[in-house]
Amino acid sequence: MRKCCTAKIPILIKGCAPAGQNASLRLGCDALKPRPNAIIRVEHMAATVAAVVVAGGRGLRAGGDLPKQYRHVLGEPVIRPSLAAFAGHGGISLVQPVIHPDDAALFRAASAGLDLLPPVNGGATRQASVRAGLQALQPHRPEFVLVHDAARPFASHALITRAIAAARASGAAVPVIAVADTAKSVDAAGRVTGTIDRAHLRLVQTPQAFDFAALIEAHRRAKAAGRDDFSDDAALAEWAGVEVSTFAGEAGNVKLTTDEDFVRAEAAGLAALSDVRTGFGFDVHQFGDGDHVMLGGVRISHRRGLSGHSDADVVLHALVDAILGALADGDIGVHFPPTDPQWRGASSDRFLAFAVERVRARGGRIAHLDVTIVCEAPRIGPHRDAMRARIAEIAGIATERVGVKATTSEKMGFTGRGEGLAAFANATVRLPWKERL
Repeated sequence: MRKCCTAKIPILIKGCAPAGQNASLRLGCDALKPRPNAIIRVEHMAATVAAVVVAGGRGLRAGGDLPKQYRHVLGEPVIRPSLAAFAGHGGISLVQPVIHPDDAALFRAASAGLDLLPPVNGGATRQASVRAGLQALQPHRPEFVLVHDAARPFASHALITRAIAAARASGAAVPVIAVADTAKSVDAAGRVTGTIDRAHLRLVQTPQAFDFAALIEAHRRAKAAGRDDFSDDAALAEWAGVEVSTFAGEAGNVKLTTDEDFVRAEAAGLAALSDVRTGFGFDVHQFGDGDHVMLGGVRISHRRGLSGHSDADVVLHALVDAILGALADGDIGVHFPPTDPQWRGASSDRFLAFAVERVRARGGRIAHLDVTIVCEAPRIGPHRDAMRARIAEIAGIATERVGVKATTSEKMGFTGRGEGLAAFANATVRLPWKERL
């Protein structure tokens, strides 16, 4: 790891173009060090920023047998990238999901492996659901909060960064995009009554960003006044007398509402992630003292252990190199050098989680992971499904996107002589296409 440094990230605030203000978000490099069983965070060095992700609705207009936030786009339930975008963002310290009480099992499956607060049940309206999320966050006392709809799964890392900056700059801000089409006003019969100057119109998205204390107080006042009909938190804040500013939204940050939206999202997602990369990884460790081996994040009893600076998990190490290779981002030794004592005995799930976060930070997705283990013993078959499930959990992908195979070397070579284990891995990664001059 490199020594700590700070980086200034440019932001857009108060409008759909750079505001010309020299604001920045300072991030500490030491915080990039991975933690076990979690999406890697960058701990913010100033005030705490939390996120409420609202997923309590039924989504009936989207059709299908499931609420829309649990329908799949590009092989994942819609809610997962919505949650992962905030859980994996260095400026967000807490992520509070709000769900429907009937969806607990669906939520557990969709959010496996993500670093989140326990979900809370929402209310009969969106406003009531947001209020439940804010109340759940209150003991943590965040200074700022972002409120996001789970049905917007394409919010980018940059958009969340702008939202955090806008919250700090103004205390209340919403992402907006300009209206491209001519806007008309109509009467009850659908007849045109006038043309509206679209220069003064904006389409509002989420995440919406607020001073936490001001927003929860506005919710309390609205409840006391019997108001539970605000369509978004900006409207509620305006009613409470809070001045709301704007920052640049994104055309791709669409809300999935109808079945047609899902069809378009699937097509757009594939088109956007058109840079398909394949990486290859290889690792080997020799047997040493011990009574178990770690393979694919699973502890397997064995008469000997594996020697290595970390836990010597050849499967996860090979997968890390495969992912980093697809990104052209060095190898495991570059990011976790064996000469660094902090990685002595470290659990290798930390390394894999780090590599996965490198993909997410570039706006990409892992499409498939495949590994072949070469050994005479232990037997892999009885543990194959557990390995697939654990790798999928760490990588934040569906189990059907993980392949685990095993073979022997027919008693030839170091594996045939029982001197050690080897693993070969391939990773298929989809990234946004960027032309390079």
